[in-house]
Amino acid sequence: MIDIHHHLLWGLDDGATSPEMSVAMAKMAAADGISHIVCTPHANSRYAYVPEVVEEKIRELQQLLQQEQIEVKLGRGCDFHLSYDNVLEAKSDPARFSINGLGYLLVELPDYGISPGLTETFYQLRLAGLTPILTHPERNATLQADPERMAEWMRGGLLLQVTVGSVLGQMGKQAHKLAHRFLADRWVHFLATDAHNIVSRPPKMRAALDLVAEKYDPEYARALCVSNPLAAFLGKPLVNAEEPLGLFEDQQKTSWWQRLMRR
Repeated sequence: MIDIHHHLLWGLDDGATSPEMSVAMAKMAAADGISHIVCTPHANSRYAYVPEVVEEKIRELQQLLQQEQIEVKLGRGCDFHLSYDNVLEAKSDPARFSINGLGYLLVELPDYGISPGLTETFYQLRLAGLTPILTHPERNATLQADPERMAEWMRGGLLLQVTVGSVLGQMGKQAHKLAHRFLADRWVHFLATDAHNIVSRPPKMRAALDLVAEKYDPEYARALCVSNPLAAFLGKPLVNAEEPLGLFEDQQKTSWWQRLMRR
């Protein structure tokens, strides 16, 4: 399994607090069957994101893992906040924030007050060569109240990442309910841990993979935990992604009057 959202690096945000904790998290992940981890510290007004610092930490941690014989391959990314300055910088330098500099970008929304111009923002990021992946939409209070807001974004190419804890019912009832609605409708492209530690936010994916395989489809579960995240890690197109339900059908069902008024 490949985990594309993981706060593994110590001292950069609210994730791991020491090299020892980072090693312990990686060890737990490896024991659960995770072979690749994208290290994704926050990139927001609170935590400055400097790729060179992140890459140095990754090199240091990779050496520590080799010494401990923990077979996990590390990659670089970030938990990208959609601030004005961040978006400008990402458009001018797409490799700076994206996973391994290869185009897939984890984006995080504010809990409240989603901008009405977000559709245009996602479009501009796509024009810059980036593929936005919306992180944990099932945990966002605004989207919990109105999940249909994502439909237009997804029609424009936005991908979704759901947290494994939400799938397992560990992130609250609303997050659990919405995660399974998205899974049933095939709106989800990735599962990830969003791990911050080894206790309350642990780096484990196996239980969620098994649940999705049992409740929905084994191939879909594998796509969310293996093939899709590996494609993101390598900067490759997603392979055999299922068509999300209820996105384009809704457009086809609009009345002739609605279609006329849109012209």
